[in-house]
Amino acid sequence: MFKKSSFLVLACFALLSCGSERNYYVLSPAGKAPLKQGIGLSIGPVNMADYLVERPYLIFQSSPYKMEMSDLHEWSGDLSDNFGRVLGTNLGRRLGTGNIHSYPSNPNSKNRYQIAVDLNQFHGDNQGDAVLEASWRIYALPGSTVVRSHTSTLRCPLEKDGYESLVAAQSKLVDMLSAEIAAAIR
Repeated sequence: MFKKSSFLVLACFALLSCGSERNYYVLSPAGKAPLKQGIGLSIGPVNMADYLVERPYLIFQSSPYKMEMSDLHEWSGDLSDNFGRVLGTNLGRRLGTGNIHSYPSNPNSKNRYQIAVDLNQFHGDNQGDAVLEASWRIYALPGSTVVRSHTSTLRCPLEKDGYESLVAAQSKLVDMLSAEIAAAIR
């Protein structure tokens, strides 16, 4: 009897997983960067913690020691690139510049600052929040002199349950981070 019921349970799980479709997500900026030129910003490198790089899945921390992910909910591309683009757009909007470049940028682009980010945490948690912890540095160019170095730990509550709500809250966290960096540049 055990073998027969175990087989039926496994068969049901197999059928359920076949009917599930993958969902893909992207971070979104809080608004468009201005088209006008302004101070030049080079965004990057954006280094990610290993748990964010090794798998493309959205991640949820269910306890202080356990991370969970669903293979049906993935980032739609390279998270580091998406994070850098959204951070750059948000910084451009906050600083009134459309002169944003991805690192490494052309040496002739006349960037005034480079913003480097080490993303240490970026996930949902069991308290209903999205969490971001990032160490960031602002370098004055040319010469790469450190103007400011800081670690930001930010939280944003999810508006409702679900992965789409998690990504919306994570997008807000990137904007909150851009606010801190923009304040340091001003």
